[in-house]
Amino acid sequence: MKALLQRVSSARVEVAAEVVGRIDQGLLVLVGVQPGDDQLLAEKMLQRLLDYRVFADDQGRMNRSLRDIGGGLLLVSQFTLAADTRKGLRPGFSTAAAPAEAETLFNWMLARAEECHAPVASGRFGADMQVHLVNDGPVTILLET
Repeated sequence: MKALLQRVSSARVEVAAEVVGRIDQGLLVLVGVQPGDDQLLAEKMLQRLLDYRVFADDQGRMNRSLRDIGGGLLLVSQFTLAADTRKGLRPGFSTAAAPAEAETLFNWMLARAEECHAPVASGRFGADMQVHLVNDGPVTILLET
């Protein structure tokens, strides 16, 4: 599983010009599910996202987590994050989980996030989404399990 987290001052996801997910300060996380990923890995990734220290403390150092600041979490499934780019000029997607498998695990991760954190929002799995964000910093970090 790969998660590209971006520290944002605001973010939203639109599908067909309708806002389906929105947060203020927090993390926008693009999630790429790979073959063999399971609930144990998804739980590990979720807890890491909630506890990863990318927000400034009183001295301006990245010592505070999403939990610490009570910020929003916006999860967006993105199979292209799992692309194989090692050769050629076009990505391969054999390294991404099958859509049904990825959707099940992404929805499970989203439900777990809603159980242990607020606010939580998401995009719409498999939809053509428009993601709008104000990257704060900018801070963008790739996490892998």
